[in-house]
Amino acid sequence: MPNSWSLQEVEAEIVRRENEPLARYNRERVHQKQMAFHRCPARNRWVFGGNRSGKTECGAVETVWLALGVHPYRVNVPNTSGWVVSLSTQVQRDVAQTKILRYLPRRAIADVVMLSGSRASCETGVIDFILVRNSFGGLSRIGFKSCDQGREKFQGTSLDYVWFDEEPPEEIYEECRMRVMDRKGILYGTMTPLKGRTWVYDRICLSADPAVWSERMEWADNPYLDPEEIEAMTASMSEDELNARRYGRFDVRGGLVYGEFDPSVHVVDPFDVPASWYSAISIDPGLNNPLSAHWYAVDGEGTVFVIAEHYEAGWDLRRHAERIKEISRSLGWKTDAKGRVRALIDSAANQHTLAAAKSVAELFAEEGILADTRVDKNVFAGIARVKALLRPARGSPKLFVFSTCRKMIWEMKRYVFGDGDSPIKRDDHAMDDLRYFAASRPAPFREPAGGKSIVARDKERRIRELRGATHAG
Repeated sequence: MPNSWSLQEVEAEIVRRENEPLARYNRERVHQKQMAFHRCPARNRWVFGGNRSGKTECGAVETVWLALGVHPYRVNVPNTSGWVVSLSTQVQRDVAQTKILRYLPRRAIADVVMLSGSRASCETGVIDFILVRNSFGGLSRIGFKSCDQGREKFQGTSLDYVWFDEEPPEEIYEECRMRVMDRKGILYGTMTPLKGRTWVYDRICLSADPAVWSERMEWADNPYLDPEEIEAMTASMSEDELNARRYGRFDVRGGLVYGEFDPSVHVVDPFDVPASWYSAISIDPGLNNPLSAHWYAVDGEGTVFVIAEHYEAGWDLRRHAERIKEISRSLGWKTDAKGRVRALIDSAANQHTLAAAKSVAELFAEEGILADTRVDKNVFAGIARVKALLRPARGSPKLFVFSTCRKMIWEMKRYVFGDGDSPIKRDDHAMDDLRYFAASRPAPFREPAGGKSIVARDKERRIRELRGATHAG
């Protein structure tokens, strides 16, 4: 502020700044899933949202924060350069550009360079780039690109960030990945999945890379939408439209085995699980193929938690066994008098082959893993049991997966039926060990006399909060 301002002018300027859209967003308008996006440290983040779920708002605010150098959850760097990528120049003007201009304080705009239209009325034209006065006393640059310009227009520049407003062609996504490599920059996208299971579904939704993060937003996540309007719009749309335009879902009904699985509901952050809930380890063996092992816990209400994971390919049996015992020790898993752990395992592990005098189960036993091969391998019945846990006829879900079990989550999202009623035998190792465990119908843990432990009561509180969020959604 100039030193010559009067006290009244200073007070008026403070009020004006407090009422700017950017300040109001951070203070009043942001909702929980938008905050999850802003706080996430991953370098590649995506929001799949229905129309009016708030996805574009958080993309625009993220961009403005980075340009101003005032991001509240990242290390700010001076004089950033980034792109806002839209599908066409018309969409750029009507959506992303409008949002940027809404949240970017006018006093921070040093210059605007136009592709078409007048600088004096830049809202109605097409902007090439904006120079932004940042908190470091320098200038940042927000550039605008449209996918209809072609791949060549996305080459040659080093960037700090790229925001994809809606789904770009994969070749343009690849070019933008190259643009942020030099500066270890970030990518983020906000989109409504209207095209079905495209490359985004395969490379982002199904990614097991911890550097890639995604979230779905739907109308109910936005507390500023009128519930009556939501109800009216819902009633007017087909199921296909609702899946994409309300819930931000990719159209995967034509074959997804566990369509009931919703990462925003069924994936939970790890918490301290009482040893009294520990139920079983379940293993789907593999040597060249991945060996999948998961540790399962069951509470007093029969709710199943997948709490730990071992999933590796190309290891010998001894190395797998050592890793399983190591994870078991870290959890304080129950053992017998000789320090051996028990596990469910595919009954095929009981068979002898010409290549080995002993079965896989016998070899595991020699390494301290007592493998129980008496598992129910009926695929149809096992899948039905898992489905019943994911979405029971009454009440809340009975199956939750710790977010650290990334391969379990990854397989769950890509496990599909073939032409018949059987799933395709691909990327299904965690799905098999889950089926073995679910088919065993583990009994709920029974609380001992004398009341519940502190951990048990804390867990109940967490589940009540989760159920409340589930019902609200």
